[in-house]
Amino acid sequence: MKKHAAAQNALLFTLTAAALLLSLSGCVFPGSSMSMRNDFSGLPPIQGFADDIQDIMMPAEMEWDRIKSMAIKTESFHGGVWHYTGKVETMSLKDYMLNAMQDTKWKLVGEAASSDIMFAFVKPHKTCMMIISEGDFGRTNLTLYVTIDKTASVKLNAFGEPTGGPQQQVQQLQQQIQQQDSNNLDY
Repeated sequence: MKKHAAAQNALLFTLTAAALLLSLSGCVFPGSSMSMRNDFSGLPPIQGFADDIQDIMMPAEMEWDRIKSMAIKTESFHGGVWHYTGKVETMSLKDYMLNAMQDTKWKLVGEAASSDIMFAFVKPHKTCMMIISEGDFGRTNLTLYVTIDKTASVKLNAFGEPTGGPQQQVQQLQQQIQQQDSNNLDY
């Protein structure tokens, strides 16, 4: 009986030790030298882009609000409404967005101000309208309305067919070469 009890105790001890080792194997205690977390609190925040639109810079303090945003992507069009909020001053955000848009070659074509600030920017085949407004609890809202006509930038119609792009230019060159060849044969 004693052998049976000793075997049970050894088995229980082994199982408990194995369970403890397995449960602690992935854990790292805060402050330990093995901590895999890096402390980035001393670094300045990094600015990002509005969704996957690489030429609209967003300040790091602005957070994307998924519920108030929506986007659409088709073969010929990309656009949508992106809403951000953050603890920034309205005039500071206005200055930041003006400079950021101009740095990425957007042209300011309109500006209006009342209780909100509205900007309109254009690029070839792109438009961006933004509204900066005061939010709740000292937060500032930024809403972007962006349209990108992908077919215009590559000379395709809405069905993805070429419309006077490189293919048409090649055909015109081939016709010119044929005309020159036939002219040379006449001599």
